[in-house]
Amino acid sequence: MAESERRVVVSNRRARHEYYVLDTFEAGIVLKGTEVKSLRQGKANLQDSYAVLKDGEIWLHNMHISPYEKGNINNHDPVRTRKLLLHKKQIRKLIGNVREKGLTLIPLSVYFSGPHAKIELALAQGKKKHDKREATAQREAEREMRQRMKRSIP
Repeated sequence: MAESERRVVVSNRRARHEYYVLDTFEAGIVLKGTEVKSLRQGKANLQDSYAVLKDGEIWLHNMHISPYEKGNINNHDPVRTRKLLLHKKQIRKLIGNVREKGLTLIPLSVYFSGPHAKIELALAQGKKKHDKREATAQREAEREMRQRMKRSIP
């Protein structure tokens, strides 16, 4: 898919800090009308959200989509559980990985691909505290090296 067609609405920036991302999947999301309108305005949050397998389906928990400002009494619940749409083959693969290997499903970003809202779902393994410190130290060392290189070039 061309990157120009993909308009990212919200991303989970902490996900790559908290987890090792092993594989990613694109999934559709079942949304209500006011949720789509609110999402198009960028009023969503993926912080602390996760996906679970239940009865052969994948459900997204704790994703916050703010109520639509111009909505009425039919507005949606901001943190309701939402169904994710994947092919059966992908779901079977995820079931095996989550149950056998103890991996987690976390959303990385929500975007629009044409008129459809999509979510980038990651199969991930949690990082330990010392791994996070190591990654932070490495990032800071790289930043410092780039700054030194920039200063040394006349």
